[in-house]
Amino acid sequence: MFAPDRLTLGIFLPLRFYEGSMAVLAGQAELVKQIDRQEFAAVWVRDVPLYASSFGDAGQVFDPFTYLAFLAGHTKNIALATGSAIFSLRHPIDLAKAASTIDQLSGGRLVLGIASGDRPVEFPAYGLEHGERGTRFAEAVSYFRQLMRPGPLEIDSALGRFNRAEFLPKPAAGSIPLVVTSSSGQSLPWIGEHADGWLTYPDATDNPLGPQRLAAKIRAWRALIPDGGFRPHMTNEWLDLTDDPDHPRTPLHNGFVLRTGRKGLIALLEEWQAAGVNHAALGIQFSRRPAAEVLQELAEEVLPHFPSHQGPAPLPAAW
Repeated sequence: MFAPDRLTLGIFLPLRFYEGSMAVLAGQAELVKQIDRQEFAAVWVRDVPLYASSFGDAGQVFDPFTYLAFLAGHTKNIALATGSAIFSLRHPIDLAKAASTIDQLSGGRLVLGIASGDRPVEFPAYGLEHGERGTRFAEAVSYFRQLMRPGPLEIDSALGRFNRAEFLPKPAAGSIPLVVTSSSGQSLPWIGEHADGWLTYPDATDNPLGPQRLAAKIRAWRALIPDGGFRPHMTNEWLDLTDDPDHPRTPLHNGFVLRTGRKGLIALLEEWQAAGVNHAALGIQFSRRPAAEVLQELAEEVLPHFPSHQGPAPLPAAW
């Protein structure tokens, strides 16, 4: 997915929004297998425990960890990413157990986008205070990272404590990258110190000013990385990709969706790459064309400009 000064492409799931019937998701796994064969860098799933119609869409509908385990069995090379797992709602042991299991089953392909949550209805449902989500998020990140350490552990946290117990399974390659989403209730210096990568909203996408503002945000974050080493930045966009390649970039739904032809999309991705973005997750839920048709055009006409990196092969996972 990631290399300095380069941008790769991923696809956000679901490929079509839930609108009252699960039938809209029928056949999605076959299209994900196609995405894997077409050599996109990643597929992304969202974590939405409860659907509140007043808030908007229902997200992926399926539990993200269960669904990624299912997709791991249907794919071979593509990275499996959460965008994002809500770390403030669940206990770190349960998050680590699910994440490490998927990482082992997939041969080390999990990338864990994480967030503090933005749907107020979910927090009282879990018996938690919405206003405390930022503090709980930081505590969960610390607890999760401690669980990844080898051997018997001693953990004393506001979220729980134990002595001389070992967490299993460990990730396939020893760690799972944690990509913080937006601020997640944290300061920019905290994100610079603790995040393995940063996923933010893209700013305006219909003109070059948005990518320019995004570039300034990325520079400010990278200046706060303690060792000055490379850490990737990610962003996303919801697309209505038209069949006219010259259709201009046009914002819809108050800028939440971009209607464009492929030439406009390529121009946007080039602007993001120049801004320091390393991966773009594209959602095609709003596209009026069939999902398979949009994916085929992206694979044939856009992906060659932003190819996935070769990288190491997935680790053996003959479970």
